[in-house]
Amino acid sequence: MTRVLNAERREPVSGETRSAVVFLHGYGANGADLLGLADPLGDHLPDTLFVAPDAPEACAGAPMGFQWFPIPWIDNSSEEEAERGMMQAVDDLNAFLDALMVDEDLLPEQVVLFGFSQGTMMALHVAPRREDAVAGVVAFSGRLLSPESLKDEAVVRPPVLLVHGDADDVVPPQSLPQAAETLQEAGWTDVFAHIMKGTGHGIAPDGLSVALAFMRDKLGL
Repeated sequence: MTRVLNAERREPVSGETRSAVVFLHGYGANGADLLGLADPLGDHLPDTLFVAPDAPEACAGAPMGFQWFPIPWIDNSSEEEAERGMMQAVDDLNAFLDALMVDEDLLPEQVVLFGFSQGTMMALHVAPRREDAVAGVVAFSGRLLSPESLKDEAVVRPPVLLVHGDADDVVPPQSLPQAAETLQEAGWTDVFAHIMKGTGHGIAPDGLSVALAFMRDKLGL
């Protein structure tokens, strides 16, 4: 049984929804943590609805925040608990996306998944395994989970933008080239990458600008 994800949203600047960006936050944060990005992005994506769900579980490592799944080296959970939590969160997120598209009368190619850190891990896992490809995946400061199974499990291959700070001390910067190589080996032709110089575990202005250009292109704007 899937859990309903609580979500905050910013309506399109134009008042008319023709596309949506779904923000997927990192470990210990919440939807509001990324929804503020709608402010600098909204004027450039005027017909875009911005939606930011909270992850389904309270976070043991950050009592005021949420997690998509446990992280053993942070919260002392087992690998089995982490795997079980992730697969349940995958079901939750898929149900959320399905409902969003129905409620907003959107096609998959009108939706972008925008992840940060653990949210990126979710986006990169979920998007290739859905029945229909979303417009694109923006993947900040995360990594590709289960790389060994991607080629066999991928149903679709949506465009992916990988962005990472070269001074990230939370998720190693080498996660970006590793993800890019795995995606390309699994048959992706639309993989883009950007390194944010001097940036730690965060989103710098240059990375956000590259993400905006990617989203405008893939949404046909």
